[in-house]
Amino acid sequence: MKIGITGTGSYIPSLIVENKDFEQHEFLNADGSQFKHNNSVIIEKFKTITGIAERRYAAKKLNTSDIAFLAAEKAIDDAGVNKEEIDYIILAHNFGDVAYGQSQSDMLPSLATRVKHHLRIKNPKCVAYDMLFGCPGWVESVIQANAFIKSGIAKKCLVIGAETLSRIVDPYDRDSMIYSDGAGAAIIEEDSHSGEILAHATATYTYEEAYFLFYGKSYLPTAEDTKYIKMFGRKIYEFAVTYVPGAMASCLEESGVAIDDVKKIIIHQANEKMDEAIVKRFYALYGKEMPDGIMPMIIQKLGNSSVATIPTLLDLIRKGKIENQELIVGDVVIFASVGAGMNVNAIVYRM
Repeated sequence: MKIGITGTGSYIPSLIVENKDFEQHEFLNADGSQFKHNNSVIIEKFKTITGIAERRYAAKKLNTSDIAFLAAEKAIDDAGVNKEEIDYIILAHNFGDVAYGQSQSDMLPSLATRVKHHLRIKNPKCVAYDMLFGCPGWVESVIQANAFIKSGIAKKCLVIGAETLSRIVDPYDRDSMIYSDGAGAAIIEEDSHSGEILAHATATYTYEEAYFLFYGKSYLPTAEDTKYIKMFGRKIYEFAVTYVPGAMASCLEESGVAIDDVKKIIIHQANEKMDEAIVKRFYALYGKEMPDGIMPMIIQKLGNSSVATIPTLLDLIRKGKIENQELIVGDVVIFASVGAGMNVNAIVYRM
């Protein structure tokens, strides 16, 4: 049984926010104190570490479920499937629909239900639910879709990752420059002509790591009691470079594919330096150097859109929209992600 991706789609918001647009922001330390350096120095250091030069924000009228729907439409069209034959819609996100200018999350009904409604799917046996799994949510949703199809309870699944992180960032936190909005989707089904999921691995670390990413107050002491996405960046970096390479290696070993046969590593676009360190450590486990061009990146232009980064990157490569990057039939790809939870996962996939 070959279970694979038969179609992809993505939605990249049109509003471009460049690093220079943050030059007038008042960035503060976690204790509310001022930074010693001015914003130009802060922004330049930020770009050196993360690789981010600009990011995309959704239009004011669009919520997470809206851009999820737009990506889903493209994936369905790309796969050429009848939407009424979709058995599951799994939508990975973390913060629900947060309307522009609001702080309250709206997840009633679920975002997957909203997408099914927007798609005008009549079939009640098309089950729609949300996946809350941090940034690895889309990869985990693909793993679940694979299990559903392998077990025989489903034939076609629509898997979406969507987020509007620009709505839940603290403007006084320099980490706010990391986050962006976007959506990516894929159709997963059994198809002898599609690619194939060869192996997967997932782990959740909570003993000491559960709150490396959390909801916290603004760094401005006088701000209203509104919660924003917060993180312990150094701890996340150390966690990621410690655990993600091992997850990738165990997944690769289970697949039976040799390290030299891996053509691309499509990793969650979290931080350019961190991603590079992860992949270098992965290859070091095999006594090898990281090959040139093995790790395509879009974080420079699109920022970190959480669950949307991997499906968006995959879609752009498949559609020939990234310079000097391509995937052909038979190529082996590793998907890998890390995020809130703390969760780590990976998939070895043959195109």
